[in-house]
Amino acid sequence: MKIGILSQHPELYSTRRLVEACESRGHEAVVINPLNCYMNINSVQPTIHLEGEDIGHFDAIIPRIHANITFYGCALVRQFEMMGVYAINDSISISRSRDKLRALQLLSRQNVGMPITGFASKPDDIPDLISMVGGAPLVIKLLEGTQGIGVVLAETKKAAESVIEAFLGLKANIMVQEYIKESNGSDIRCFVVGDKVVAAMKRQGPEGDFRSNLHLGGTAEKIKITPEERKTAVAAVKAMGLGVAGVDILRSARGPLVLEVNSAPGIEGIENATGLPVAEKIIEHIEKSVAARKSKKTVA
Repeated sequence: MKIGILSQHPELYSTRRLVEACESRGHEAVVINPLNCYMNINSVQPTIHLEGEDIGHFDAIIPRIHANITFYGCALVRQFEMMGVYAINDSISISRSRDKLRALQLLSRQNVGMPITGFASKPDDIPDLISMVGGAPLVIKLLEGTQGIGVVLAETKKAAESVIEAFLGLKANIMVQEYIKESNGSDIRCFVVGDKVVAAMKRQGPEGDFRSNLHLGGTAEKIKITPEERKTAVAAVKAMGLGVAGVDILRSARGPLVLEVNSAPGIEGIENATGLPVAEKIIEHIEKSVAARKSKKTVA
């Protein structure tokens, strides 16, 4: 097969590992910078061009779309879909997961556990918004934030009011979430491929920081998850419609709670922590999915 990896950075670990996994299983891997592509949108033969030429045929693509190019990246994935190319994460699913508010609403609809969350544009009663999620301490998040940036822990009601007022004064879109104290600055990243959790790690934030993101100084270790955690992670990915995703889960007194579903999860941290060949699992899933599509076309 010819597999396209949509990535702006071919030097990154995740991109390199996907290329290695493709080639080790006998496939051709092509790294494509989404921003260098342009599209011919028509009803007869839609195409994608790169460096002045038609990009040609691909059997599958792996979108590694960064959050800051979600709009254009999803448009490109959509164009590949129009050309009959299999996308392990399709454009609609990526869009769902990137809209944090929409993602939480979809999880809520499917009864997937998550922290109590408040959202408002111009609340006329900030104290009521705070009490709605259980009061202080609480977590305030920018909807556009990524990798732990724009996430604030307000330990008192007064601090929460000040931070909310400041963000709203800047016309920022924010969520207010209950603080899960028993998680103790840690979360679980479940790497889901298809309908299975293929690897899981516990991430622990550095001393004094409630955020567990690895690039902020957190540490990671392999962990054995419970059947309920496994079921929750798979259900969260299914609610988004994704084929591959990283699901961040908090362990709480009332069970696993989903923080986020990431449609382009990093591979380096989870492979280093677990020693498992996650990249190969992704390519295996593509092989099965493309074969199933071809089988359906043959039967039809």
